[in-house]
Amino acid sequence: MSSSEGHTIVTTFEEMTEVVSRLGILPLAQLIPGHPSLNGLTKAENWHTGSELDPWSWRARFPGEGLAGYGKFIRKKAILVSREWFPAFVKAVGSPTELEERYNNGLASREAVQLLQIIRGNEGIETRELRTLAEMRAKEKKTAFDNALNELQGTADIVISGVKARLNAEGEVNGWNSTSFETAGHWMKENSLHVFGGSREEASEWLQTAMEARWSNEAKVWIRKVLSL
Repeated sequence: MSSSEGHTIVTTFEEMTEVVSRLGILPLAQLIPGHPSLNGLTKAENWHTGSELDPWSWRARFPGEGLAGYGKFIRKKAILVSREWFPAFVKAVGSPTELEERYNNGLASREAVQLLQIIRGNEGIETRELRTLAEMRAKEKKTAFDNALNELQGTADIVISGVKARLNAEGEVNGWNSTSFETAGHWMKENSLHVFGGSREEASEWLQTAMEARWSNEAKVWIRKVLSL
């Protein structure tokens, strides 16, 4: 076991589960100053090997096993949020109003509303099917599609629920894996998590208290500013 940036190198999924549980929020790549990342805590040679020690495959296991919410929640970057912290995180980061109302007030894009309505009716839908149902398969619509997905993750309306293998007409694995999405509420319900009972301010206080002994001062200052805690 060697050390990186003051943190012990993590080799197994079980070890990383303990890290995510302890820190509450863990980006996949370096993002939060003075705070570890999945990338920084693991060995480069284990990535994209397809083995049990491959951190790239862990990102799908965390939401799949109900251990952490996963999505591009902060600055369009992929983040793991432990199941203990997730209800407070959604309350603190998400919007108190429904997306349709935000759209009517000019605070959300039409594409985001369209995608969320499809995801609500098809929980766990994978990217290609979502683009097809949204009639956004054309190359010139890809940017709007990606932006809408980022928008929905940034307000914690949706999470990445896992990664599905691409299948051909015969049901055989064919091509790259595809990301799938579901609403945050559905993921929480499926994994026996309750909606945070307090206000946004109380959720913010809960998160800051949880961070107090576990995060560096630099990281706490940054996250408070970025998430407006």
